[in-house]
Amino acid sequence: MVAEDILRRKGRDTITVAPDATLEEAADILSEYDIGALVVTEGGDRVVGVLSERDIVRSLSDQGGGALQSTVREVMTDEVLTCTPEDKVKDLMERVTRRRVRHLPVVEDATVDGMISIGDLLKTRLQEMETEKQVLQDRLLDC
Repeated sequence: MVAEDILRRKGRDTITVAPDATLEEAADILSEYDIGALVVTEGGDRVVGVLSERDIVRSLSDQGGGALQSTVREVMTDEVLTCTPEDKVKDLMERVTRRRVRHLPVVEDATVDGMISIGDLLKTRLQEMETEKQVLQDRLLDC
């Protein structure tokens, strides 16, 4: 399976935020959509960062309540790990584990095509393993 398979199943809707939005605005968006991260885009769909709940909590811990008036750009992760629709789920699992990230924007032709979470990857990998197990069991029964 590849990232495209996940996007086909879960959809391509990606919630974004501008880098000049406040953390308060971003937190409202995260709450409204019940999601854990936003893709930060500029000039249309060009990815410039990712803002997670964890980023906001760290900022609040460091600066107190005033942090909510900070801009997304000040807090976001700007070294964004992305993937393409053709990337294999197994490879992506290794990448997110090694880099300790939870969200991967799927980028094609320099624009956001969707967002995959570590939960999406785990669910897909478990389904793959279950299918492999079933195939092996079926083959054993045929022997």
